[in-house]
Amino acid sequence: MEPVVLRTARLELSLPTEADVDAIHEACQDPEIQRYTPVPAPYERKHAEDFVARVAADWESGVHLTWAMREGPVLAGTIGLYRLDGRGAGELGYWVSPWSRRRGLLVEAAAAVIGWGFASEGLGLQRIEWRAVVGNIGSARAARALGFQYEGTLRQGLVDSKRRDDGWIAGLLETDDRMPHPWPVLEP
Repeated sequence: MEPVVLRTARLELSLPTEADVDAIHEACQDPEIQRYTPVPAPYERKHAEDFVARVAADWESGVHLTWAMREGPVLAGTIGLYRLDGRGAGELGYWVSPWSRRRGLLVEAAAAVIGWGFASEGLGLQRIEWRAVVGNIGSARAARALGFQYEGTLRQGLVDSKRRDDGWIAGLLETDDRMPHPWPVLEP
């Protein structure tokens, strides 16, 4: 699959490049990114270099599609559709640079990715899942704002090279209204 560039009011979503390696490396020093995503810890510059090289190959295979989120020249994070199964489903994943948080950039980028993922001229998906380590409230709030419906907890269901964690899961169907719904894990 050829890489696709998406644009929003404030962002350009495009392939990460070698020019992003330093910003990716710096962002992935953040304890929250290391805790809540499957990035290696400690995160070395070589990991960022390997990530950038792997993204292009992943686009070719069509199984994992990752974009760099850029606000002008600033790398705001990465976002992607992963585990595309060829049967109309995939998973939304992302991380946001510490310097770009709490400004609505993630929801803006994710809305564009979701829209393209569901569009017939995009991937034509029917379902997009969201998963996060239990306790990742910021990610859960963003997913709820995008219209994902909370579906439950996967006990010890998220595994990476560091640990096995309980995970929250939510789903969004192409036919959903994309309005926020109550999530029991976010209610007081």
